Amino acid sequence: MADNNVNSVKLKRPTQWSRHLNAKIASVPMIITAVVIFVGCSVWTIVHSFTKSRMLPKLDFVGLQQYDRLWSTKRWLVSVENLLIYGICSLIFTLLIGFLLAALLDRKIRFENTFRTIFLYPFALSFIVTGLVWQWILNPDFGLQSMVRQTGWSSFTFDPLNNPDIVIYGILIAGLWQGTGLIMCILLAGLRGIDEDIWKATRIDGIPIWKTYLVVIIPMMKPVFITALVLIAAGIVKVYDLVVAQTSGGPGLASEVPAKYVYDKMFLAQNLGQGFAASTMMLVMVFIILIPYLYLQYGGKRDE
Repeated sequence: MADNNVNSVKLKRPTQWSRHLNAKIASVPMIITAVVIFVGCSVWTIVHSFTKSRMLPKLDFVGLQQYDRLWSTKRWLVSVENLLIYGICSLIFTLLIGFLLAALLDRKIRFENTFRTIFLYPFALSFIVTGLVWQWILNPDFGLQSMVRQTGWSSFTFDPLNNPDIVIYGILIAGLWQGTGLIMCILLAGLRGIDEDIWKATRIDGIPIWKTYLVVIIPMMKPVFITALVLIAAGIVKVYDLVVAQTSGGPGLASEVPAKYVYDKMFLAQNLGQGFAASTMMLVMVFIILIPYLYLQYGGKRDE
């Protein structure tokens, strides 16, 4: 009798496939949508990047001609250089400022909720609104430069959006203001997940707070930092709205970015083949970001 009960329990035990079956069925439309729209459209774009499509897509293959033309175009090279400058600075300063703000809020200061709301509020705005706001703030006629000069410092000059040498840093300021709050919240959630006993142990051992963060806390927050890095990097590759709202790519080509190059080639110049080639290179940039993330997230665990 006991053996029969054991056998019945074994038969009723769900298999690996039948576990969470309802959730798997519910995810089927999302999976189909992702495969058809993302994968399908990506393959379609890559295929047509090897054609000489102009106003309408057509399968008239020209090999690597579009890519040769792309990488010999000054505007594209400038846009990639600007993206590198913007991306490196954005990664460093967004993580640094976001972590400093998160560490300060983690000390359980007064009015923490108010400060957290203030820091996170810019992320609720669209990039167009952010770009226009910072275009006004950085305007030399009635923005920051004008306000400082009214205080008596008549020689003060701060006009990054009209200076081709530093215009990308003017766009960077708006990007940091927009995105730092979200990274702060992600890192703050990671800090709040640290066991309080770890803090007590470091205090008993007499380890300074700054050293505790560097040696103990930050290594423990590796998954949180990886998530933050991916979010920042994804925003960097597709940066477009801020540039259009603040400078429209000017002065000259000084603030061009790849996303704007793609838009202009496809919709203004009606050169779909060149736009597809540039889009494919942007997809390559995404994979350059994604592959290290997947390795750090899953490869390291498999090695362990």
